[in-house]
Amino acid sequence: MKSQPYEKPRVKAPDPAITARTDRVLRRHGLTTVCEESACPNRAECYGRGTATFMILGDTCTRACRFCNVATGRGAPPDPAEPAGIAAAVRDLGLRYVVVTSVDRDDLSDYGSEQFVRVVEAIRREAPGVGIELLTPDFRGDTEALERIVACGADKLAHNEETVRRLSPTIRPQSDYDRSLEVLRYYARRFDGPVKSSLMVGLGEEEGELIGTMEDLYEAGVRELTIGQYLQPTPRHAPVERYYPPEFFERMKERAYGIGFSAVASGPLVRSSYYAERLGELPEG
Repeated sequence: MKSQPYEKPRVKAPDPAITARTDRVLRRHGLTTVCEESACPNRAECYGRGTATFMILGDTCTRACRFCNVATGRGAPPDPAEPAGIAAAVRDLGLRYVVVTSVDRDDLSDYGSEQFVRVVEAIRREAPGVGIELLTPDFRGDTEALERIVACGADKLAHNEETVRRLSPTIRPQSDYDRSLEVLRYYARRFDGPVKSSLMVGLGEEEGELIGTMEDLYEAGVRELTIGQYLQPTPRHAPVERYYPPEFFERMKERAYGIGFSAVASGPLVRSSYYAERLGELPEG
């Protein structure tokens, strides 16, 4: 039986003026942001702080995670104009910090890693002072792809573990809990900068499992962590087993700091890119 002792968190209405301006710039360059595609509740807040998250390599993923609303299939070849378009949008929007993520592209020989590099290079040319965070797929653990990411000049690297070990085969059937840890371990070992990951709660995990996953992430070298409530995108997706109250997220934040994480954002509406530009500056507690 599902246990739902707390109501679904209320989504904040975005500021229409901020989102309209952003939408005009994105249309001009033929782009979208993950913020808009996912109707993220924090998007206007992030736009107002000069932060946005761009998804590259198309809108079709080769995997079918049960929490994600992105279409599954074989995507189009990487768009050679995409890096320049993103860089121009970053300039026109006056962004100070950019998160670049992508769908999984297991159909490409480099798993899409070269496009990440090209996007970073284009942003550095067009807007050299902008902070860049890469939220990458696992590239199936391919070390050549991972090394491209490590060496491309980003300021922060991230890869999301998403859920606990027991649930991972069901929630992320084409991914792997330990492979994600190895990707994060590779980043932490080879990259001279912070490494981040993110977890969703409400999928049926036990609190002890969640703490165990945080310990696994810390052991792998992750030092920044976000924790947020899973919200079911459509009836086809994995159901929400539980909505957690704010006190739970505060307790998990305190536990994460106790484990040793240097920066933690934890709350019902927190997403992996929440306060991305300031996560390392957030006060403990």
